Amino acid sequence: MSYTPQYYSSTPPPPPPKQSGASTPSRGPPLPPPPPGSQYQNEPSELDGGQPVPYQQQQPQFPPIDPNWLPDVLREKRTADLHALLQDPSLQAALLDNPSTTHPAIPASQQALYPLIDANIHLATSVQGLEAPLTNLRTQTQSRLLSLKALEQSHRSKLQETENALSSFSPPALYQRLNAGVRDQEDLLRGTEESWLEEEGTASEREVSELVRRVKDGKKVAFLRRERMGRWDEGRVGGWR
Repeated sequence: MSYTPQYYSSTPPPPPPKQSGASTPSRGPPLPPPPPGSQYQNEPSELDGGQPVPYQQQQPQFPPIDPNWLPDVLREKRTADLHALLQDPSLQAALLDNPSTTHPAIPASQQALYPLIDANIHLATSVQGLEAPLTNLRTQTQSRLLSLKALEQSHRSKLQETENALSSFSPPALYQRLNAGVRDQEDLLRGTEESWLEEEGTASEREVSELVRRVKDGKKVAFLRRERMGRWDEGRVGGWR
């Protein structure tokens, strides 16, 4: 039995044929149902393509108020008394605030508001308690910022003084000093030679030896300075490229 080796190709294989008579699910197999009694059982899921529903606090249910509702004490009143009641808001408020004449929906709504009012009072008290520490921290921050600004200005002044004191040792200043030293040494050497030629009379052997030594020393110094100058111009000085 012969074995035919399989070679990998850069071209992907063709897709499998589509199934006829059945639609291909777009999101894979169906998800399992949520456990019974789950609070998310009737809510749309992001996996099902639905948008998440934000959490909403359950609103309390109040007894409905009939448009024709009146307290029992007013049902036998005369029309003139009812008209006077309609013209006096204080009497209306007194009837609604009295537990025996008010509608059950009013105290129920007030009872629902009491926890919210207590929560607001608690939050307001907490905010007021944070006001003093926040004011103290703000004052300390402002004081610290002013001191840092003064310290920054002092640092800049000291830095400027340091730069001014070290300006003579900066690379440009050192290059100028080296260039001036090369010229000065060449002028000194030229002046030594010219002064010897201008003198009259016969020089002794000692004077000739002294002149030769001075010229050699001067040429040596001039050569070293020109060499340093050349190294600098060629960028062979460390730290100065």
